[in-house]
Amino acid sequence: MKMTKKIVAIVMMGMFSLAAYADMAEVKPKVHTPKKMMKMFQSVPMHKATLVQKGEAKAFCPECGMTLSMFFKTNHLAHVSGKTKQYCSLHCVVGDLKKGHTLDNIQVVDTNRLGFIDAKKAYYVVGSRKKGTMSKVSKYAFLLKSEAEAFAKENGGKVTDFNGALAAAQKEFENDAKMIAKKQKMMAKKGQMLYTNKCQKAEKTFLSTASAKAYVVEHNLCQGLNGKQLQAVGLYLTHKK
Repeated sequence: MKMTKKIVAIVMMGMFSLAAYADMAEVKPKVHTPKKMMKMFQSVPMHKATLVQKGEAKAFCPECGMTLSMFFKTNHLAHVSGKTKQYCSLHCVVGDLKKGHTLDNIQVVDTNRLGFIDAKKAYYVVGSRKKGTMSKVSKYAFLLKSEAEAFAKENGGKVTDFNGALAAAQKEFENDAKMIAKKQKMMAKKGQMLYTNKCQKAEKTFLSTASAKAYVVEHNLCQGLNGKQLQAVGLYLTHKK
């Protein structure tokens, strides 16, 4: 009788151990995976972005240094003093105009077709719920008025022409510029930390964020930077004393 009870106890313990092992096998270990950056509405893959500028910094806005493909749906281009310049936004177009430059043959990316069209023949939607580029108030352009109206119906905003969109950008410019300067100052501080910890040092002075970023990329100075981190480093290199 005692032997029988021992056998039963051993069997029960074995069954409990197997059950516990089975339960453990069902529990998947928690693995920390970094959150992916949310894709912005303005962005397209690099291979789908048309870049018309020349030189090492052709992938970046000459005014603010932003990566053009990340904000391609709000890109503009113009002929300036014999060169073609490509801007990330209408805000940066206004920035160049405020420097006294003459901009000829201004074109804008058609939001739906992702190709450049004559800005003066485009229909803009100003103030939609889609995020703006370098501005609190978004401005997206369309080849057809019907497409602009459909976009505004779905996302809000007002349909206007190039002159209307330009006037809005000019009106907002100073406030947007202050907002941007504040953000850039914060980013530059992060850029200093990244540059100190992840980059080889460049004994060079940069006149623009675009040229700084181009130099970093061309000479492979920093390892493993994403787009925002590269922008931060570029801002630091441009503004450091």
